[in-house]
Amino acid sequence: MLSLRTLACGLWAAAVTTGAFAQDAQVDLSDLLRRGTEQAQRREYAPAIEQFTAAIKQAPENSTAWYLRGRANFCAGNIAESVADFDQHVKLSPDAQSRQWERGIAYYYAGEFAKGAKQFELYQTYHDQDVENSVWRYLCVAKEQGVEAAAKNMLPIERDPRIPMMTIYDLYRGKAKPEDVLASARAGEPLAAELNSRLFYAHLYLGLWYEAAGKTEQAREHLLEAEKHKIGHYMWDVAHVHAEKLRKGKE
Repeated sequence: MLSLRTLACGLWAAAVTTGAFAQDAQVDLSDLLRRGTEQAQRREYAPAIEQFTAAIKQAPENSTAWYLRGRANFCAGNIAESVADFDQHVKLSPDAQSRQWERGIAYYYAGEFAKGAKQFELYQTYHDQDVENSVWRYLCVAKEQGVEAAAKNMLPIERDPRIPMMTIYDLYRGKAKPEDVLASARAGEPLAAELNSRLFYAHLYLGLWYEAAGKTEQAREHLLEAEKHKIGHYMWDVAHVHAEKLRKGKE
């Protein structure tokens, strides 16, 4: 999954350079998008949402503003609002639909599992070697058809180079055990930052795997542990949103 900085800054720059909004409003709108992006990067989501909302009021046809507000709304825990923003982004920029993995995750947390599964299937046509994409589709399918059906129908992945992603993939396919994921994450002599990132993903996807299987205590343990391994990526915000849901007792 691509980073917030890479995607958000890239989309903001593209909106400016391609004339995605009226020339006479370009400076003001670009400032709103820039300030909102910077605030989102600092995880200041409430003010970021205000900036993106102002941008949308100024240029409602600017799909980038809807996309960026969708991300900020999700990270702030505003799931329904996030889904609506991502849907509007896709409506305005249909060619971007296959890239919207964030929309798939928002659908999952909104309980729209069939839409989530479809979104991850579309993302597979854009990037077909992302274990996380296959796993999130599994999670959507498992909610409606059960874990056995989800495991039998996973999107094929052969070479995600990130450790421990391929072991996570094997776990979800029933070909590895939870301890294998943690062993893979700790293998070798990774630097502290790399080990922290590996353990974040290991615990996140172990927690989600346990949750899909109905093992709530193990799920809670790993999901709360994942949140402790803070990384500068949108996926940490996903873990934080999930942890907040657990703390509020929303299963």
